[in-house]
Amino acid sequence: MTDDRTKPEIDAPTGPTPQELVIRDLIVGEGAEARPGDQVTVHYLGVEFDSGEEFDSSWNRGESIQFPLRGLIQGWQDGIPGMRVGGRRELVIPPHLAYGNGGGHFLGGKTLIFVIDLVAVG
Repeated sequence: MTDDRTKPEIDAPTGPTPQELVIRDLIVGEGAEARPGDQVTVHYLGVEFDSGEEFDSSWNRGESIQFPLRGLIQGWQDGIPGMRVGGRRELVIPPHLAYGNGGGHFLGGKTLIFVIDLVAVG
């Protein structure tokens, strides 16, 4: 897969804030499958669940990003494995699987929505 897919748009969430990780495949990929602890290359967009405000996007920087899954927030460590290269997945991550319930991080206490395109594994 090339990483030239366009930046996704996230619809304003409706309903109650989920208390557990929500995983929804928007596009099912056909490439290599990500496994726990893999090195992955992704494009992603993150918004706050309550406000719908975008807080980060690799598309805005114009390049994908590569990192080991084990170094990321728990919601990504749990939500990306099983995804295949070429896929696009939405993760809704409650605070206890993101940046915690309290201060310290500007996203602490917030439920987050990420749309992730898996560009490469390994």
